Amino acid sequence: MIAPEEISPLSLWCDRRFVRFWAGQSVSQFGDRISELALPLIAVGALHASANQVAWLTALIWTPNLLAIVLGAWVDQRTRKRRLMVLADLIRACALLTLPAAYLSGTVTLGQLYAVALLTGAAGVLFNTAYPPFFAHLVPRSSYVDANSKLSASRSASYVAGPAIGGALVQALTAPVAVVADALSFVVSALLVGPIPIHEPPTAAATADAPERSLLQRAREGLVFVVRHPVLRAGLGCATTVNFFTFVSGSGLVVLFASRHLGLTAGAIGLAFGVGSTGALLGAVTAPKITRQIGVGRGIAVGAVLFPAPIAIAAAAGGPVWARLGALAGAEFLSGIGVMLFDVNLNSLQAAVIPDGMRSRVAGAYSTVNYGIRPVGAIVGGLLATLVGLRATLLVAAIGGALSLLWLLPSPIPRIHALTPHNPTGTDGDAAADNQPAHH
Repeated sequence: MIAPEEISPLSLWCDRRFVRFWAGQSVSQFGDRISELALPLIAVGALHASANQVAWLTALIWTPNLLAIVLGAWVDQRTRKRRLMVLADLIRACALLTLPAAYLSGTVTLGQLYAVALLTGAAGVLFNTAYPPFFAHLVPRSSYVDANSKLSASRSASYVAGPAIGGALVQALTAPVAVVADALSFVVSALLVGPIPIHEPPTAAATADAPERSLLQRAREGLVFVVRHPVLRAGLGCATTVNFFTFVSGSGLVVLFASRHLGLTAGAIGLAFGVGSTGALLGAVTAPKITRQIGVGRGIAVGAVLFPAPIAIAAAAGGPVWARLGALAGAEFLSGIGVMLFDVNLNSLQAAVIPDGMRSRVAGAYSTVNYGIRPVGAIVGGLLATLVGLRATLLVAAIGGALSLLWLLPSPIPRIHALTPHNPTGTDGDAAADNQPAHH
């Protein structure tokens, strides 16, 4: 007989708490697409920034991730993760609202834009390190894949429709005023997440007999836990390798290659990237069904190859214009499916195997390593393109990214079929594996 706690709910859409959280995240994601377009346009249009200054703007948004391992250790000591998520949303909203206010008074500066980028990036890290323990107590373990699929689907949809919405708002309202829409999206997220009733167990630091340890010691414990855990170590190694090589062939180099070597117009390149966004949306929606067929671990393995490898199709493209366009669009489409299959399953598996007291520290360690490697990959990609050419660089990125599979093969991950509640603490990667089909 199947225990009641092993039975998945009929649908997460019937869970009002999850629906509130999903709605908040969806609104926030669409707001992000507006700012991703508006902030560089403020720098270029209102402040006449150079290409190097715009590049610094992007770098500053990612820079706080380098300190995520320490921030995660701090967050793990806090009992109310939900309040930290609400605080992060409100910080981002307030920071963004300073831009239209300064613009309307004629006082906006590049320094302020940099400060907003840095502050919103730091608040994003705070939200992301508080998120894993909140998610783990919001969603039943057996529904992790389904929940991540729904959250990833709304994120993918924002990439399909968001740029068009953002472009229309920027054109109608000007870039600084359009930022108000993103600020309001964070307010909406805070209003939706704040009242969600959720049980947040006290942390070890909150108990009287908890040993005193410094923030750096806690951060080190999080990193050591990841390195020693067979599932987390393999997952981080695989994700970091994929990220490095996908940033080697970053969108900038792909656009350059498509323009110079494939001879495609800006409109054609935009169409190909749009097709790629629909692939990501399809991948997010179908991930639960695919996972039920092949298993969580194999879903991660397939995604680890399908995400980076298809760029080789574009790199090898030739012939008439329609064939070159089709190769680029097909590569982006397959890659979009791959990244969602990889993310949905890996995020779900991590949520299943990380114990409560370590979730934020592990998230911080992951962010520091996984996001920290991205600018390194971009720099290496630029050097390779200069030394061996764009086509060869894309092929190196495709092959190198696909080799991330080597992290997974000797680990327990490929043998994990479904996530079950047999091991609620998730401290043992093998105990989190179940080679039987998930209960429905």
